[in-house]
Amino acid sequence: MPTVEFEGNSFNIDEDGFIDSFENWNKDWVQYVKQQEGIDELNDEHWKVIDVLQDYYKKNGIAPMVRVLSKLTGFKLKHIYELFPSGPGKGACKMAGLPKPTGCV
Repeated sequence: MPTVEFEGNSFNIDEDGFIDSFENWNKDWVQYVKQQEGIDELNDEHWKVIDVLQDYYKKNGIAPMVRVLSKLTGFKLKHIYELFPSGPGKGACKMAGLPKPTGCV
């Protein structure tokens, strides 16, 4: 499994760049993914999506479907894509430390 170094932390990642375990997530990981995704600054809306994804994952063991994510955040899907240009599955779930979604996220 590849490893990336960022801000003095080592993160094991899979072939798609997702962190190896949700338990290894921290805010430095968020900063690393933010840089990889080309997002300049994270605002409260970014953090709301991250928090909702993490809360849902902790309760259900999977990432929510996009409709559920949209409903839980109150953000239209288009806006979520504006916040996370690579999408809710690739960008937002990766930033939140969730495993790569297998379904429709």
